[in-house]
Amino acid sequence: MLSWLKWLYPGLKIKRWLFLAFMGLLLLGAGLSVLDDAVLLGILLKTVVQLTYSYWGSSFSWWLGLLLVAVGIAFIAIGFKEVMNSLFNTLLPENAERLVEVLYQRRSLKRGPRIVAIGGGTGLPTLLRGLKSFTSNITAIVTVADDGGSSGRLRGELGVLPPGDSRNCLVALADTETLMDDVLNYRFEQGEGLAGHSLGNLLLAGLTELTGNLDQAVQELSKVLAIRGKVVPSTLEHTTLCAEFTDGTVVKGESKIPKTGKRIKKVFLEPTGCPAHPEAIRAIREADVVVLGPGSLYTSIIPNLLVEGIAQALQETKAPVIYICNIMTQPGETDDYTASDHLRAILKHGGENAVDYMVVNTGTVSGQLFKKYREEGACPVPVDRKAIDKLGVKVIGDRLLHTQELARHDPDQLARLIIRQSFRKRK
Repeated sequence: MLSWLKWLYPGLKIKRWLFLAFMGLLLLGAGLSVLDDAVLLGILLKTVVQLTYSYWGSSFSWWLGLLLVAVGIAFIAIGFKEVMNSLFNTLLPENAERLVEVLYQRRSLKRGPRIVAIGGGTGLPTLLRGLKSFTSNITAIVTVADDGGSSGRLRGELGVLPPGDSRNCLVALADTETLMDDVLNYRFEQGEGLAGHSLGNLLLAGLTELTGNLDQAVQELSKVLAIRGKVVPSTLEHTTLCAEFTDGTVVKGESKIPKTGKRIKKVFLEPTGCPAHPEAIRAIREADVVVLGPGSLYTSIIPNLLVEGIAQALQETKAPVIYICNIMTQPGETDDYTASDHLRAILKHGGENAVDYMVVNTGTVSGQLFKKYREEGACPVPVDRKAIDKLGVKVIGDRLLHTQELARHDPDQLARLIIRQSFRKRK
């Protein structure tokens, strides 16, 4: 009951300003009482006013009242301002000088559209980095089928769900990407048992063992990073991604699929029937827009659609569903694929009515970058609009290439496109 007394602890640098604001309130009341002949605030202020009259004389009451009101308001304003500065200098030292901007930004972002982004790998974080500038109502639904690299080792050695894709999305959604984000992405280059591991993966693995599951671990780390939105695993069940190729052979393991060099017929999960995270289903149903990708078609996007309940939720949601096609083909996974081939794979695994719009890049990959990808066996994805139209999906073309060392989508341009679509209803 007396917890408010803690505000009077020494060292908070608040008491002096609270006292100033209190004095301002008394002066304001005294000034109003003088102007209204001391009838507003009772006996105490009447006494103060009578003493004031005896010193100044009643003939000066009108300007004395105005003076007291002005000084009182000034004291209240200064006291309140300094109390807020003391609080924010302690809680948000880096942003204290732009307090109003920070408050406006966070309030504005909370009013942004509800966006669900589904995928994994390095493609989904690209989208999230752009979206967080427009809204904080973001839910990233992330695959847990990864079995390669650091995530795969932790999965095999500790029995935890692979944390890598979740880590990437957490860093992308962080309020401000700082040294902490570099720390989470830091990868050990040496050390027995450490080499190849990401520090963020180790942290999530440790939190998973402490909290009981990856979902809780992600939520705890989300608080540390103050992310704009939330990251949700598509399922909390251990599952293996498998692929059947056109020659009838089957390969088990997400990391092994692109290495076969064969054309994929379909992918599936073992065991089947893994239930979706309830939060993922709820987010899809309540979304203003749902986005698939960008990212590896068969190993980052489609694994989420195979989780029981996700595909059905996509077909039932009232929000428009947008598939973002990759800019380049992926060797061993989508060799010689056109844009419509990508879309057919999505519809085959997610249902005929799973997608309403398809975003394609109309920008040109530069000669040097094109040559680099060509040497790796990749090329720009051809956009065959007529074939896409026949599948009942509307094409949205734009120059989305972020011209750096890699052919990636521009986060800001892509986010603006998605935000525009969020105001449309599903056809």
